[in-house]
Amino acid sequence: MSAKYVVLPVAGSALVRALASLLALVSYWLKELARARRHRREASVLTGLDRRMLADIGITRADLHDAFSEPFWDDPTALLRERALERRLNHSIRRAEFDLAARRPVSGRPQQQAT
Repeated sequence: MSAKYVVLPVAGSALVRALASLLALVSYWLKELARARRHRREASVLTGLDRRMLADIGITRADLHDAFSEPFWDDPTALLRERALERRLNHSIRRAEFDLAARRPVSGRPQQQAT
């Protein structure tokens, strides 16, 4: 019993590989376009919030403006997340510095402990 396999000519197989590569590339770019559109749509919801709500999240109107001025394929939510994390970290550092400063005695003398 012998099996019969279809053998493509060399030029035919190269053409099939090229078309498959082109199809994969187009598919990749369509997915990236859909991803960029989805991120823009998610970030555009934030434009409807007022200043106080944005401050609760940790971003400002200027951050939204900066995020939407980036090229279309850049993710605006990544920039907004980065800015919010920076503000949160800076706030924590300032608060820790304030707490340390509040614990120091005002004069050069050590504070007396209440008994």
